[in-house]
Amino acid sequence: MTLIEFESSYWYAAELKKFAKEIGVASNSKLRKDELEIMIKSFLKNGKIKDIKPKPTSKTKVKDVQIGLSMGLPIVNYISNKETKDFILSDALKIDPNLPEKSGCKYWLNRWREEQISIGTKITYGDLVRQFVKLRNTKGKFPQIPSTKFNNFVSDYLSAKEGTRKQAIKEWEKLKRLDITKTYLSWKKYHSKKRDGSSGYKL
Repeated sequence: MTLIEFESSYWYAAELKKFAKEIGVASNSKLRKDELEIMIKSFLKNGKIKDIKPKPTSKTKVKDVQIGLSMGLPIVNYISNKETKDFILSDALKIDPNLPEKSGCKYWLNRWREEQISIGTKITYGDLVRQFVKLRNTKGKFPQIPSTKFNNFVSDYLSAKEGTRKQAIKEWEKLKRLDITKTYLSWKKYHSKKRDGSSGYKL
């Protein structure tokens, strides 16, 4: 398989884990879908598996929520459950009662938390809440979330006012079967070529 062939196909998480296991990726079950894609693409590109730094794990089995969440509590054993999410939102609204909605905020908040911990920065839940407020107030769009091709496509489709969400989902199902990269841009170019009567288009 070539890199282009890989990028032109839609892969489910189970398929990526199987692929990763076959090329020798250790502990692939602990990796996110986007991390698996990065490693596989690196292997297809240069025959080497890109090293993904493992997420730090706590030696204690006691979850932070079991201790009692507070702004001053250090993040040691974070768990993304309803109680934690409610705490973050509740305390964020105390800082900014007019906190706007922001798509993709939770994803980038988690990546920020993981990055701080991986480089040895000790952070508290207060730091996490303040970063959440900062992200919610960020102007413009966040970078698209890696590996969430469906969400990215629907978002771009609706932003371009191509049609309704129902139509976007229908077009996504068609796009999954096409031998092109799974992005709105590829879909747009494909249909432009199709309208022009071109054939054999591949991106």
